[in-house]
Amino acid sequence: MSRFDFFKTPRIVFGRGRVAELPELVAPLGRRALVVYNGDELGAGGPLDRAVDLLDEASVDVNVFRQKGEPRVADVERGVAAARDAGCDFLVGLGGGSAIDCAKAVAGVLANGGSPLDYMEVIGKGQALTRPATPWVAVPTTAGTGAEVTRNAVVGEPSRKFKASLRSELLLPKVALVDPELGVKLPPPVTAASGMDALCQLVESYTSTSASAMTDALALKGIELAARSLRRAYRDGADLEAREDMALAALLSGITLTNAGLGAVHGFAAPIGANFPIPHGVVCAALLPHVTGANVRALQSQSSTHPTLARYAAAASMLGPGASTAEAAAGAMADLARDLSIPRLSNCGLNQSDVAEMVALARKSSSMKYNPVALSDDELAGALRAAL
Repeated sequence: MSRFDFFKTPRIVFGRGRVAELPELVAPLGRRALVVYNGDELGAGGPLDRAVDLLDEASVDVNVFRQKGEPRVADVERGVAAARDAGCDFLVGLGGGSAIDCAKAVAGVLANGGSPLDYMEVIGKGQALTRPATPWVAVPTTAGTGAEVTRNAVVGEPSRKFKASLRSELLLPKVALVDPELGVKLPPPVTAASGMDALCQLVESYTSTSASAMTDALALKGIELAARSLRRAYRDGADLEAREDMALAALLSGITLTNAGLGAVHGFAAPIGANFPIPHGVVCAALLPHVTGANVRALQSQSSTHPTLARYAAAASMLGPGASTAEAAAGAMADLARDLSIPRLSNCGLNQSDVAEMVALARKSSSMKYNPVALSDDELAGALRAAL
């Protein structure tokens, strides 16, 4: 059996209605909090109101910080300043992956000093974080990135046309509080895009060159959950069984990606997300079938019995009725994306003229090294063009 390391969040609290436990979970962390959120503002009756009410019950002085869109270096710097100015003892990341990644990055930089770029891979100095992040709690309201249990925070920098990570086990939250009921009012397009991101992460970590027995077991369970419930959650946001399945699938995807890495879909997501206003989940959903097809063809050219082909076949058998081969995986993923009305990337502003630059930038992504097979520039370009 291969050797592996396994990184994990100290405590995961999962289940319907468990957001009510937020006061007791934050009690050991301090009396003053910065809540980093996205989604509805205060007064809209959404998860932010619920969280603030619960923190008030715990006599916590609450300061709120809205993260608009995917976090950028400037956003993290503003968040650090806000936390310092308010004298915050801890943070709560509440919302989708953008809010949680921003809270994670703020917590890391707040404790270690300097700028996010000091610690960012690829486009920054890549310095190691040496101090544990300021204590923080992750409360996801979408079922997608699994950022509540990952040891990296993805941050963009427009001037460098790229998104990259601060990465360290020191960034893990004290608690990941996952309550599926918080996602009931999500609009169907957000449910679709975030759910496809979770599925993509599960498939990419299952087929990663760094997959292990631990991540395999979790990834397969996650794929099974997404296959049976993503369409249901999209059609009926109040279907709590489907919401629960997807919340768990996303959680598992975060655990598997932080331990096994991802692949070429997320390699593309780094530059595309930094240069175009396309939601991360939409990028992943649009590209997943086409990158999968390219990977399968490249693996078959090496050997018809390549072991990763059996992994794609296993995923296909869960995703599509009657699908049982590696070749069927891409089609099953495309069918799912179509059923969820995932838009083509050309409808979101990406054009043929952008392909060469996105391929060149994607090459820099840390995710590329975990792709199950080395794809040529032409193969990568073909996959991206097919998603346009």
